[in-house]
Amino acid sequence: MKKTPCEVIVWNVIPCIRKRLAENLLKYGLSQKAIAEKIGVSDAAISQYLSNKRGSNDTFDENIGKEIEKSAKKILDGGDVIKEICRICNIVKKEMKIEDTIC
Repeated sequence: MKKTPCEVIVWNVIPCIRKRLAENLLKYGLSQKAIAEKIGVSDAAISQYLSNKRGSNDTFDENIGKEIEKSAKKILDGGDVIKEICRICNIVKKEMKIEDTIC
């Protein structure tokens, strides 16, 4: 069964974004527990993200990778995680040419 564009974003893209955010936050010296709290997932999910067992189908281009890194810095400075994930999703939607009316 073919997935709708929204299903692709929810089931494939968001876990990849969380994984990349976790990797970036780890670079800044945060513990796995602190990362889990920052991005709103369980400690077990963070362990899976960082061990490449979840969100591992990451095919983001360099531009999106840089945007995720910017988001990690904003989150580290107290930025809103949901806002940052939505911002990155909107960039992905533009690249996938998904119209706003779909989602």
